[in-house]
Amino acid sequence: MNVLVILVPVSLVLGALGLLAFLWTLRSNQYDDLEGDAHRVLFETDPDEPSD
Repeated sequence: MNVLVILVPVSLVLGALGLLAFLWTLRSNQYDDLEGDAHRVLFETDPDEPSD
């Protein structure tokens, strides 16, 4: 039972840190261009760039 006194606050702090990290990524626009990231992984050149 004494271990719960330590584990519950630690888990709440870790959960809050995870939530803060997620909110930080939302505010810094990490999720704006998901399609562009998918294309950059698959293709070496930009798909909008004309090929010679």
